[in-house]
Amino acid sequence: MTGFNRRSFLLAMGVGAAGVPLLDAQAIASTTGTTLDTTAAPIGTGGYRRLAAGPGWPTVIRTDLVQAKAGREARRTALASFVQFSDMHICDAQSPLRFEYLYPVMGSGAHRPQEALTTQGSTSLVRRVNAVRNGPLTGRPFDFLMTTGDNTDNHENIELDWFLTVLNGGRIVPNTGDVRYEGVQNAGISTFWQPDLSGSDDYKAKGFPQLQGLLDAAIREFTSPGLNIPWYSTIGNHDDSVVGSLPDGLLDSWYTGRKKIVGFGDPVQNAKVAQAFNDPTAIPEAMAILASGGVVRTVTPDSRRRLFDTGEFVRKHLPSGGHGYTDANADGVDVFYTFRMAPGVTGISMDTTNLAGFATGSIGLHQLNWIEKTLKRNSSLYYDWLGRPTRQNVTDELFVLFSHHTSTTMGNVLPDRRRPLDPRMNGDALVNLLQRFPNVLAWVNGHTHRNIITPHRHDTPSRSFWEINTAAHVDYPQHARVIEVADNGDGTLSLFTTLLEADAPYQVDYDDRSDTALASLCREITYNDIHSRTNPLGTPLDRNTELLVTVR
Repeated sequence: MTGFNRRSFLLAMGVGAAGVPLLDAQAIASTTGTTLDTTAAPIGTGGYRRLAAGPGWPTVIRTDLVQAKAGREARRTALASFVQFSDMHICDAQSPLRFEYLYPVMGSGAHRPQEALTTQGSTSLVRRVNAVRNGPLTGRPFDFLMTTGDNTDNHENIELDWFLTVLNGGRIVPNTGDVRYEGVQNAGISTFWQPDLSGSDDYKAKGFPQLQGLLDAAIREFTSPGLNIPWYSTIGNHDDSVVGSLPDGLLDSWYTGRKKIVGFGDPVQNAKVAQAFNDPTAIPEAMAILASGGVVRTVTPDSRRRLFDTGEFVRKHLPSGGHGYTDANADGVDVFYTFRMAPGVTGISMDTTNLAGFATGSIGLHQLNWIEKTLKRNSSLYYDWLGRPTRQNVTDELFVLFSHHTSTTMGNVLPDRRRPLDPRMNGDALVNLLQRFPNVLAWVNGHTHRNIITPHRHDTPSRSFWEINTAAHVDYPQHARVIEVADNGDGTLSLFTTLLEADAPYQVDYDDRSDTALASLCREITYNDIHSRTNPLGTPLDRNTELLVTVR
C-alpha cells in the first residue's frame, strides 16, 4: 500500500466490494437488555429512593469530527464489537487497612455502603453480557470484553482471586477473617450504615432501610457463570497501590494483621491523613498519626489479604489464558501489550499507573516509544512530530487503545520505581502521539467513575479521534459499555457506544436474600449513597451514541 485505501482494507478483512459482509451473515441486531430499551429510574423526588424501569436512552449522533452522510445505514459493515467493564473495585470490605472514616473528607471513595456486595454486583453484569451476546446496532457477536482497571479495591491477593473468578466463572466465598462479618457496618458506629441493627445511624436518618441478615448473605458462597467470550485486562491504580493512592511498603503488614482503625476523634487528624493521598510531603505525618492509634477494632487476621505486586497481577492471569498478558509481562515491569480485536483491528492495552503512588497516572517515555513503534508498524500514512506526512508500504490496521486513566487524569509525573530513570509523560503527550496516526479510532478508559465522551479534534480531520470514558461498576449507575465499530462505506466509520446495566431487577422485596436480590440491592444502594459527589451518568452525549470518524 502507498496510502490508506478503504477498498483494499475491507477486502483484506473479508468484505465484498459492495460493502456486503462475507462473514457473520446471520448476525441479528437487537436492543433487548440494553439501555436503548430501559434504564433505571428513581421513584419519587427526594430522600432514599427505590428504582423502577424507566424509558431507554436513544442513540445520539455525534458529528464533532465529521458530518454524517445519508444512506450510511444501508452501506454499513460491522468490523468489531466488544464490551468494556471499568472500575469494578472488587472489595474486601472487612480489610483492616481501609480508610472508611475519611469519607467526610474524601467522599464515597473512602467508604461505600454497598461495598460488601461488589462480587454479586459484578457477577450480575457478567450475566447481562452473556445474555445480550451481540452488538445491539450491528448485530455482530461480541469479539471480546476489556476491563479498564481498578479491578480490585484494596490491592489484595484475595480480591484479585475474586475478580478472576467473577470473569472466568466458579465458586466465590466473598469473606475474609472470621466466618462472621467484621467491618464497620456492624461495629455500632453511627456514621456508617448498620443494616442489621435497629438503632439509628447517619444513613438510616437519610432513609436507608434496616435489612436484617444482609451482611450474612453478602459473605456466603455463590457461583459466577463466567463470561462466554474472551476477555482482556488492563491495570488500574487500585490494582498496584495501597487503596489506589499510597505507595507499597508503608503499611503492608496492616493488611494481614488484627488491628483495624475505624476512626479518629479529631477531624484535624482525619484531614492530615487524607492529605497524604495527594501530597507526598504529608505521608510522614500521616504515618505517625496512624501509628498512634485511634478507635481500633480487633479483627481476625487473614494471610489472603496480603498485597500483590504488578508481576503477581500478571502471573495470576496466565493460568486461565493470560487475558492479553504473556510471560513477557510476568516480571511486572512492562505491563502493556497488543492483541487482535478483530480482522484488521488491533487493540493496545496501556499501563498508565505509577508505583510512586497517588490516584492520578502518567505514562513512561519507554512505553510511549513502544506505542509509537506499534502504530507505525501498521500505518501506511502517519505524521512526524513536526506534522510532516510519511508514507510507507505496509498493511494498514485500525487501532483502539485502552487504559485506566483518562487524558485529564495523567499528571502524576513522579518517577516510577520500575523504570526510575524513565521520564514520565502526561496525558497531553499521549494525545499528541495518537493524533499523528490517522488509523487511531478511539482511546477507551475509566478512572473518573463517570460517562464522558471527548472528541480530540485536529485541523487535519483524519488525525482526530474519540476518547470514551465509562462509569464505574462499583458506583451508580453500574454501567458497562458496548462499543461497535462499523465502516459506513463513505470514508467514515461509526463507533456505537451503548450502555448496559446489571442483569438484576430494579427493585426486590427487602426480605429477599437471593444472589439476584443482592445484586439488585447493590444497585439501589449505590444510587442512594449519601456521600456520592459525582454526576456519573453524564449527558446524553456521553451515553448511547454514534461517534463519526474519518478513515482517510
